[in-house]
Amino acid sequence: MNGYIQYRLHLTAGDHSARHIRAVVRSLLGEWEMRELTDAVELGVTELVANVVRHVPDRRCEVLVLRQRDRVRIEVSDGCPRLPATTAELDLDSENGRGLVLLDAVADKWGVDAAGRRDGKTVWFECGTTRSGFTGSPSALDGLQLDAEVAEDR
Repeated sequence: MNGYIQYRLHLTAGDHSARHIRAVVRSLLGEWEMRELTDAVELGVTELVANVVRHVPDRRCEVLVLRQRDRVRIEVSDGCPRLPATTAELDLDSENGRGLVLLDAVADKWGVDAAGRRDGKTVWFECGTTRSGFTGSPSALDGLQLDAEVAEDR
């Protein structure tokens, strides 16, 4: 396959938006014959959209799903200048603060791009089909506790 294929969605994120975006991602990955990435990409996009719901006042964002030969790149852009930060120490009883830790666990790489923008940012991650780390299996997350309600509905 030459070039890139992309899907772009502009939305005001709500409590159930991630569920619908996961369905779109699952469908695209199936069409692109990249089903082995489904678990990792769904978890990653869920966490990024949940961050929009929690931290962006107007909840407006753009989600970009980009196929790049043997990998998928997800970008979530919003108009809020506040940059995401990982929590130095996680309280085991805390219900928040694990999103970027989970993203780091399932993505090949991720980052934040705020350069050249007056306001807002893009948080992105990539998952590839020929990877030495995460294989798309939830068992790679055995050491992490995940609240199923948070993962399912945001």
